[in-house]
Amino acid sequence: MSNYVEETIGKYEKYINPAQAKLFRFMGLASIEGHAEGWTITDSEGQEFIDCLGGYGMFALGHRHPKVVEAVEKELHAMPMCGKVLFNRPMADLAEALAEITPGELQYSFFVNSGTESVEGCLKVARLATKRKKFVAAKNAFHGKTFGSLTATGRDMYREPFKPLLDGFTHVEYGDAAAVDAAVDEDTAAVILEPVQGEGGIIVPPAGYLREVKEICEKKGALLIADEVQTGIGRTGEWFGVNYDGVTPDMMACAKALGGGVMPIGAIIGTPRAWAGLIEAPFLHTSTFGGNQLACAAGVAAIKAIKEEDMLRRGREAGAYLKAGLEAIAAEYPSVIKEVRGRGMMIGIELTKEGAGGMLMSLMINQHIIVAYTLNNPKVIRMEPPLIMPKEVIDHVLEAFRGAVKETADVIEDL
Repeated sequence: MSNYVEETIGKYEKYINPAQAKLFRFMGLASIEGHAEGWTITDSEGQEFIDCLGGYGMFALGHRHPKVVEAVEKELHAMPMCGKVLFNRPMADLAEALAEITPGELQYSFFVNSGTESVEGCLKVARLATKRKKFVAAKNAFHGKTFGSLTATGRDMYREPFKPLLDGFTHVEYGDAAAVDAAVDEDTAAVILEPVQGEGGIIVPPAGYLREVKEICEKKGALLIADEVQTGIGRTGEWFGVNYDGVTPDMMACAKALGGGVMPIGAIIGTPRAWAGLIEAPFLHTSTFGGNQLACAAGVAAIKAIKEEDMLRRGREAGAYLKAGLEAIAAEYPSVIKEVRGRGMMIGIELTKEGAGGMLMSLMINQHIIVAYTLNNPKVIRMEPPLIMPKEVIDHVLEAFRGAVKETADVIEDL
């Protein structure tokens, strides 16, 4: 290990978090990111890694997509951050682009810097629009770790240390529309759901679930918020996860892939009904950095590149190919893999034993392939590669994964 690596890890231990540094070392992650392009990350020592984690869904277009980089570089030399008092053309262009790709009456956008900020904004706007106070969310959900989004998150491990959280949140079983119906009352502002639960273990709901929930919301005067932070901007092989149910939410939280893997950006997107309170008082919700030219230019370029390079189709086909390969491995090793599930390039491999997740992750990293388990469920290994990953690279990943699963099966059998 070079002095550069040792020095960097030492700074983590001294200035960032010693426990995090120790965990990274234990998992075989004693490597420093140096350069990235497409589906590969090259460390400071020149070793290449295939990125199948995709920045937890951020790198839908891959690393450093040239069209996105070019757009950001152009803005960098013009006006990288907005002055806030004059009109901002990249922000207007991105809002228009989102209105064109989102379903139904979703029209207005407010830009922030992250997924959790976009969820927080949706919760505020829902209360403003409905004059109601309560929310219904799903068990096992993950919406972020700031106070509002953490309250909506459905795993106690992240919630307990920070209680008391916000009042008025009820959690029901994901995929059960009847449970939503029973929980929504005359004071419910909104139901917030992920079209596919990401950190919960890549849980795909029953067909028609979101449509039923939307009908319940309409009947009872509540709004439907779709948390598309991880599923949006092509990750599932469609622009948004709600497209699989043909439903239009009243609001949508978007982030991760929206910045094209180059800039951090999030968006709160709403219908005219949801936006009524903000139209009446537009400065009730503001953000200093939200909507800056660099991030918005990246978002415009990302959407344009997805269209021009047919990435939705490519993501669907590549995801189906990867999922089929993983299912074949699961059939070979039922002692290790319980189930493979997902949509597009958002795939979860549920294992039979929790300890197998860390072992598989380490074995894959040893073969220079980056994967991780989901935050809410360490029994699920996630794969979220770029939509553009070619078949021959997927074949290499599958071959490596088969070997790692075989080695894990041998260990399990010896226990």
